[in-house]
Amino acid sequence: MIRNNRALAIGVCLLLALTIAGSFLVPGFASVQNARSVLLLAAFLGLASLGQTMVALLGGLDLSIPYVIGAANILLPAMINAGLPAPIAITMILLLGLMVGAINGALSFRLQGQALIMSLGVGFTIVGATQIYTALGSATGGNVFAPIPAWLTNFAAFNGRTVGFPIPPVVVIWILVIIVTNFVVKRTWFGRSLYALGGSRNAAARLMINEFRLWVAVHAISGIMSAMTGVLLLGFSGGGYVAVGDPYLFTTVAAVVIGGTSLLGGAGGYGATVIGALVLTVLTSLLVGVGLSIPAQQAIVGLLLIPMVALYARMPHIRSQV
Repeated sequence: MIRNNRALAIGVCLLLALTIAGSFLVPGFASVQNARSVLLLAAFLGLASLGQTMVALLGGLDLSIPYVIGAANILLPAMINAGLPAPIAITMILLLGLMVGAINGALSFRLQGQALIMSLGVGFTIVGATQIYTALGSATGGNVFAPIPAWLTNFAAFNGRTVGFPIPPVVVIWILVIIVTNFVVKRTWFGRSLYALGGSRNAAARLMINEFRLWVAVHAISGIMSAMTGVLLLGFSGGGYVAVGDPYLFTTVAAVVIGGTSLLGGAGGYGATVIGALVLTVLTSLLVGVGLSIPAQQAIVGLLLIPMVALYARMPHIRSQV
């Protein structure tokens, strides 16, 4: 508890410091328009990071996330072009994401010594197979264009509106996901099982927690959230691009680490990752505002991660406290 509160306090202080610095250094940084832009971009990262957080709570990482995002992003317009109504195509993609995540979980559980590489292999397989499918009869499988429904564009657009209010619906979706996830993680047997298993496998076994089912379940959640992010990013960009998920390979892990969730499992939570996603998005907005190049932005984010990881590494893991 002390560890979680300390990590959360550090994240909140960092967020406030970046916001204040941006207000002084970048004209218009403290405007409503910029706040809406930050929340919109943070929502995409936050939704993609949900699964990464749950897998991290078990002591693992899911490297398939960016590839599932890219696959969903090009598969949806391909299915629309094939004549499927958008709601049916989206439902199918979400179910496929769920299934891919479950397969990823089952395979990585059986080969936990190589779980990272297994999740990477599953990601490569899915995005490659999707590109082959979308390239049939086309010369450009990595980019797929189709008429995007206006409601999906409104969902993820900067100027999107929710029941008349100037708030992009994806931000509202993210807020609902935060509320539901925090309730499930903190108040249900499923959530307590995550912390028990991440903290001590022996203790979890004595509590009759099925490690395989839990491992598969969190990877399935990661899969469906990645697919959802890919679908929403299509509404944001207006065209399918297979590499749209690439930035999320690093940023989902960074959001988890900056939020203070232990990559060894058993400590942290999605609320902390939300702070991490906001810190990363505000930092990026600030660095873009002062005119830094992408390599310079990456260097500064890396410099931010090093002390954060060093700080959290000094905190004892829950296994050493029981």
